[in-house]
Amino acid sequence: MKNKNTILRGLTLNGLLASLLMGAAAAAPADQFGIQVAAGLGDHHVKKFDLGVAWDPNWTWWQIGDWHFALIGEAHVAWWHTNEGNVHGDIGEIGVTPVIRFIKASGLVRPFVEVGAGIRLLTSPTISSDFSLGTAFQFADMAGVGVQFGEHQQYLAGYRFQHISNGGIKEPNPGINFSQLYLQYNF
Repeated sequence: MKNKNTILRGLTLNGLLASLLMGAAAAAPADQFGIQVAAGLGDHHVKKFDLGVAWDPNWTWWQIGDWHFALIGEAHVAWWHTNEGNVHGDIGEIGVTPVIRFIKASGLVRPFVEVGAGIRLLTSPTISSDFSLGTAFQFADMAGVGVQFGEHQQYLAGYRFQHISNGGIKEPNPGINFSQLYLQYNF
């Protein structure tokens, strides 16, 4: 059985941690949410339409001149379509991606570069009898460029290159690449 000092020390540390987190949350600027729409083309003539929700908790660090890094959370649902699919012409995708963005901190137009890595779940890994991704569970890596603009920085427009594969969990693992354009509106 734990002694009273150990229990008291644990409660004190937990209380201190909770107080710090609540104080930081109260001092932080309001979170920003956005709706994102993307369309793109992939390998094997796969077309992709993506609807996303973005969350910017205003976590920034490493100020370099007028630029800084920011962490953004994104959740996506997507629809893939191909005319080559003799097994599945349409596939659904759902997933989440944390994104690290290097963005200009001020100005009416704020350019950025971004990278992210997340997970996806597909309704089917098989697109045709000649092309299968091996598993429904996939990893999604992406890199992109874009701009944030508007009177209240409420708009984003960008390009992303995305690679989706199962990371070698199961063969076959050919992966698939997409080039996407996206627009986002922040609330």
